[in-house]
Amino acid sequence: MDQTDRPSEQQSNTQQVARDIARQLQETNPEAIEQIGLIVHLLGMEKAQEFLRETLETEDRDGLLVRDGSRRRTPGGVYFYLVRGKVSRKDRWAIWPHLAPKPKPPPSPPFNWEERLDIVPKLMEQVGESKTVKITLIGRPGRIVEKGEVVLTSMQASKAPSLPKGLPPVPNEPTTYVVYIAHKQWRKVAQAIKNPDDLLIIEGLPVLDKRLGTIAVFTRSVTTKLMQATKRESQNAK
Repeated sequence: MDQTDRPSEQQSNTQQVARDIARQLQETNPEAIEQIGLIVHLLGMEKAQEFLRETLETEDRDGLLVRDGSRRRTPGGVYFYLVRGKVSRKDRWAIWPHLAPKPKPPPSPPFNWEERLDIVPKLMEQVGESKTVKITLIGRPGRIVEKGEVVLTSMQASKAPSLPKGLPPVPNEPTTYVVYIAHKQWRKVAQAIKNPDDLLIIEGLPVLDKRLGTIAVFTRSVTTKLMQATKRESQNAK
């Protein structure tokens, strides 16, 4: 026999074995028959037939139930179940490609903070609208100045909190906030904030003060950490 005839003869034998296994499993679904052909091709005829014998023996012992226990698996279902559980991961993925893990996309390059110099001017060509703006400052106040009905103080943030992965690093330059508080509001916290262990909690409207290079915060509400804790304890007691 010509050597060139052997691959085609082997392929014919493989297909015949696959059809015979499908017939004994009573499989008529074309996709299932194709998977049986793959099993014979990848594992070899002997191994594929060994799985068939194990399937038939399992069927003689009352078969296998589906995962939720509602019914018995078909003979083909038992065959595929046995193959999936015993072949290598590589062969399993070749027979059932949908079981293979999806490749992870390559990570996006990190955002370079300097890129904003090119991006932001383009953003300014079409600026959106914010319906609500609020900032919360928690910390110790600096020097306090009372001017008429307004109390002024300052706070500076230099240490950035933990931020979501992917955001650019926060610039090292500290941000200074000049806080404007109505005198009536200040009187509620003036005594409490004398405690060096207490912290102010300020909620307000942030506005860029271009002339001073700071963020002006117009206070809407102000309290302290210890005042909040005392309030909660009182409410819980009630």
